[in-house]
Amino acid sequence: MAKGAVARATVFALRHQIARIEGTLPERLENPLAAGAGRRQGSDALATGIDGLDAALGGGLPKAALIEIHGAGTRDAGAVTGFGLALAALLAADSGSAGAPVLWVGTAELFHEAGFPDAAGLWKTFGIEPQALLLCTTNKTADALWIAEEAARLATPAAVVVEMRGNPRQLDLTATRRLHTRARDSGRPLLLLRQAAVAEPTAAPVRLVVSPSPSALRETMAGPLAGSIGRPAFTVAVDKGSHAGPRQFTLEWNRDERRFEEQRRDERAKNPLPVVSVPRHGADIAAAPGKVLAFGRGRGSRAAGDQPARQEQPLDRGPRRAG
Repeated sequence: MAKGAVARATVFALRHQIARIEGTLPERLENPLAAGAGRRQGSDALATGIDGLDAALGGGLPKAALIEIHGAGTRDAGAVTGFGLALAALLAADSGSAGAPVLWVGTAELFHEAGFPDAAGLWKTFGIEPQALLLCTTNKTADALWIAEEAARLATPAAVVVEMRGNPRQLDLTATRRLHTRARDSGRPLLLLRQAAVAEPTAAPVRLVVSPSPSALRETMAGPLAGSIGRPAFTVAVDKGSHAGPRQFTLEWNRDERRFEEQRRDERAKNPLPVVSVPRHGADIAAAPGKVLAFGRGRGSRAAGDQPARQEQPLDRGPRRAG
């Protein structure tokens, strides 16, 4: 019995050492000699405040790891950015450094396509001072990754966010291992936001897929305010993690208390309209249209296939005189 326990402990120690070299979270490996090992608990995890989500993540978001947040398309860029800002505010509140800066790194192509975080809404919506958000744009993906690696070593930022579009060649398994190693050594998570990306193998132990969700009505002392827009809401799916229990949640960000709250189904029913239109080849979930009004053909209008009158022809197509 004793020899078997020693052998198992030796194997676990070797696996632990291999995990450190490869950049895999050692906490994900099962220690046969420690009860409850493999769960991120206590100071090693950042609790989101949602019991089901924390259980699906194995105790919460790892504090010393690379965390991937995906958006299926560019149309989800606003939701992914908002969720990243909410996580940054949650990290700042957890560390007690509410005024610490948040470094946001991305390529110029990405910001031109998806836009910059809105300074006016940072404090009102997420509780982040506009001067606390530091934006860094680069022309090359390799430069953005290098800046994120170096910034992850610093103790000043409350959070480091690196944002990428699509699946760039430079963001391979080796690059994510380097980012994960920097986050593990610093003891703080590094958020990797990916817009319009396809899931691929990375060193991140957690991958979340975020999309927009209809907000509930704004609550007042007299009750819900009709026609209003309440707190920002997100649909969050756990694509990579422990997967204990449900894997999809609808969350609201409570700016005043700096925490997430799970949106109830009855609150979602108050605002049933979709946030944005569906893709061109997808099913139409928009509200049914009303009566169709047909516009009759006015005088001078042509049927399909009719040739335009001579007066309507472009000037550059008119006959030219020779000489």
